[in-house]
Amino acid sequence: MENTFKKSLVLIKPDGVSRGLVGEVISAIENEGLKITEMRMTRLDRERAEQFYSVHRGKDFFEPLIEYIISGPVVGIVVEGEDVLQRIREIMGATDPKEAKAGTIRAKYGENTRRNVVHGSDSEESFVREYEIIFEKEKLKVCQ
Repeated sequence: MENTFKKSLVLIKPDGVSRGLVGEVISAIENEGLKITEMRMTRLDRERAEQFYSVHRGKDFFEPLIEYIISGPVVGIVVEGEDVLQRIREIMGATDPKEAKAGTIRAKYGENTRRNVVHGSDSEESFVREYEIIFEKEKLKVCQ
């Protein structure tokens, strides 16, 4: 069965916002023919940050990750297009900037595995959960 889901959430992390890279990230996405359909700048409180990164709860890097993500504003972007989940991951590059392919966002701007400018949804389920947290929606209707 063909995957017809065509949405992803990209989160520009505090280092990307503070370093003035929001436009660079948007350009990288749009230059690949993907469409930005929603955007919101917000500052996550501890509760929302812990919900956002709940998959990492219990890991040794969980607390430093939460401290980092609440340290400044983030920009949530909804991106749409064919094969968007895979394409966004290719545009962002590997989590570790040292391992990211040349030309990707993380290779160009990332400092380390935490301060790597962007986060991207890795599945439809992640998108729905992350969207509701960033855009503070009660329930998202995926099939619109």
